[in-house]
Amino acid sequence: MRAAVVGISGPGLTPEERALFTRHPPAGVILFARNVQDRVQLASLVAALRAVLPSEAVLMVDQEGGRVARLQPPHWRAHPAAAALGALFAHDRDAGEMAAWLTGALIGLDCRAAGFDVACAPVLDLRVPGAHDVIGDRAFAADPDAVGRLGGQVAAGLLAAGVQPVIKHIPGHGRARADSHLELPRVPDEDLADDLAPFAGNAHMPWAMTAHVLYESWDPALPATLSPAVLGGVVRGRIGFQGVLVSDDLAMGALAGAPAVLAGQALQAGCDLVLHCTGRLAETAPLLAGCPEVTQAAAVRLQAGQALAARSRVPLDETRLAEARDRLLA
Repeated sequence: MRAAVVGISGPGLTPEERALFTRHPPAGVILFARNVQDRVQLASLVAALRAVLPSEAVLMVDQEGGRVARLQPPHWRAHPAAAALGALFAHDRDAGEMAAWLTGALIGLDCRAAGFDVACAPVLDLRVPGAHDVIGDRAFAADPDAVGRLGGQVAAGLLAAGVQPVIKHIPGHGRARADSHLELPRVPDEDLADDLAPFAGNAHMPWAMTAHVLYESWDPALPATLSPAVLGGVVRGRIGFQGVLVSDDLAMGALAGAPAVLAGQALQAGCDLVLHCTGRLAETAPLLAGCPEVTQAAAVRLQAGQALAARSRVPLDETRLAEARDRLLA
């Protein structure tokens, strides 16, 4: 099983993709809006993927709520942006934390029913005045304690539904003044303790996604995703995160180079898995062919995440949870 999670091209698995995954099985597949039409179509696609992927491979989706949601109405429930939960928390801390847990649980129920193991949420980046709005209302708040608490509740709700959360974008994207989808943000020398705090408070979570951000005080040459100093010294060391570390999408404009080369650099820097989302076979095929197998250490982390979700899962009544959240957010 190759140490990569990759995208696919459309709403059905093509013969070429099926052959590629049989030849070079990825550690997972991530789905986007281009892959999702309705419940019946998605169930068929998930079944096709499960039939060709290794049994331990994951299916992943970006489902934060707000503007980042691949499962959307009318086929799935709408969920609030993180900032709405943060606003409630600022008014009533207990109500905000409960709404965050309920939102995580409801997102988790959607994801679990659709066949996903992993949801790329919550965002633990701070909302920083003057920063690029690529994060914006995806952040809960400017206060690190609020972000840590609300993010932890969303993650706990996801786990209660049996879905593994991914805290992102470690060690913090909030101060970036550029969109890493388009270019490499640089964060100048400054005290970043507040940015690290929400991640440190949630370091026990099973997955984290790296930030394509260059932090000049930690590594003046390489963005976090490609930096042994940041991934080893800050993420694994100072933050203390020990779960599955996956890169953000290697195809984003912040990184320059062939996907297969970038994958090798990210894995050597300390990522357990790399993420490549375009679904373009001409990019995915060489990446998987050149990508090393999942390491033993990464395999142990993947198994630990699956076990955590399994033992955290509890019976949930979707209707009652949604009614309770609606009351809190009204």
